[in-house]
Amino acid sequence: MSIATVNPATGETLKTYQAMGEEEIERRLQLAEATFRTYRTTSFAERARLLERAADLLDGDRDELALTMTTEMGKPVTQARAEAAKCARAMRWYAEHAEELLADEEPAAADVKDSGGSRALVRYRPLGPVLAVMPWNFPLWQVVRFAAPALMAGNVGLLKHASNVPGTALYLEDLFHRAGFTEGCFQTLLIGSGAVDDILRDDRVKAATLTGSEPAGRAVASTAGEMIKKTVLELGGSDPFVVMPSADVRRAAEVAVTARVQNNGQSCIAAKRFIVHRDVYDAFTERFVAGMRALKMGDPTQEDTEVGPLASERGRADLEELVDDARRSGAEVLCGGERPAWPGWYYPPTVLAGVTREMRVHREETFGPVATLYRAADLDEAVLIANDSPFGLSSNVWTRDEAEVDRFVRDLEAGGVYVNGMTASHPAFPFGGIKRSGYGRELSGHGIREFCNITTVWHGA
Repeated sequence: MSIATVNPATGETLKTYQAMGEEEIERRLQLAEATFRTYRTTSFAERARLLERAADLLDGDRDELALTMTTEMGKPVTQARAEAAKCARAMRWYAEHAEELLADEEPAAADVKDSGGSRALVRYRPLGPVLAVMPWNFPLWQVVRFAAPALMAGNVGLLKHASNVPGTALYLEDLFHRAGFTEGCFQTLLIGSGAVDDILRDDRVKAATLTGSEPAGRAVASTAGEMIKKTVLELGGSDPFVVMPSADVRRAAEVAVTARVQNNGQSCIAAKRFIVHRDVYDAFTERFVAGMRALKMGDPTQEDTEVGPLASERGRADLEELVDDARRSGAEVLCGGERPAWPGWYYPPTVLAGVTREMRVHREETFGPVATLYRAADLDEAVLIANDSPFGLSSNVWTRDEAEVDRFVRDLEAGGVYVNGMTASHPAFPFGGIKRSGYGRELSGHGIREFCNITTVWHGA
């Protein structure tokens, strides 16, 4: 099979790549296993030196790399540059903090004595080659937030990236190699999704992490479960954005626009369901719709473009089906809702009101710049609507009432609650969800320990 870069702004195929065959895959698996035997013994200082070098190189490549990402998957180039900068910062954060996060832990002396021992400790040791199955929407960040902690922990990485971002995938392998990491520390596998199962079944691969769709997550989790291998899954999201009467409604509406259309609306942690208390519903809706309508959609390589094309023709068709189903079932389209008569896979910022539980858009993830509005009578109904979703990735709450904050933090079914701001990932904070949004955590100390052998070391008296 061939893997291609197709410009979503024009639909033009720019470059094709031949998928790796069985012999090349085998060579790379052998290399990963052999490299791990020695890389696992390197010091934190050496790993940090290499990762900081990779961050420096990434900073230098930022403009060119941003254009590659934009050309491959359509995000506005200004956002692509910001993504590259964020990745460099995350690399430096892990280079600085990994040794502390993975330091030996000593149980309480009384507990050691009670166990009959003279001393004990808990040590974090690397597992081995980890397979990362990554998506196209943040083609650099999704990989780096796996690779930086995995490499600092002493693991080696095998990347199966989305097939529509091969240029970014190959860049990542080259970046780590140029930084001085041994060739087998991080390898890109140019393969189709059909090859993932056999690789995951290989005994040399010790664990896997996947960010992507529910079907992909089920497939990887099923195989990993059969092989008894550790997995971390970050799947879909339909995050609620709740606005209560005490909120700064003007600011909430302004942030809501960014929260919905970041990355052309193609983000698992983008706010998608806007649940507004009836007392401020009209004021919020007026500002939010005006903000969505005012966004500039166009060529993603232009500096002033705010919304570019969706990454694929299929993705746009899926989004249109959700909007059309809602419209047929009685939803009101407050703005957008019709594709422009341009080349490429564009879809306008769209707001739907009057959404009901029977509509597909209520249950399914809208992976594009489509927002749904809900009117809530009170806090209890707001929580009920927010939790009425198969997903539980993150959430956004706008209120100045601390008692309300406590209720939302207690009752919202999500991996994160962001108060008076939009959800964003940061290397210092754990990231992940519950329900059909997946399991496990990325980033922070929780993320770096996911792919470690947590080892008890005990000494007798």
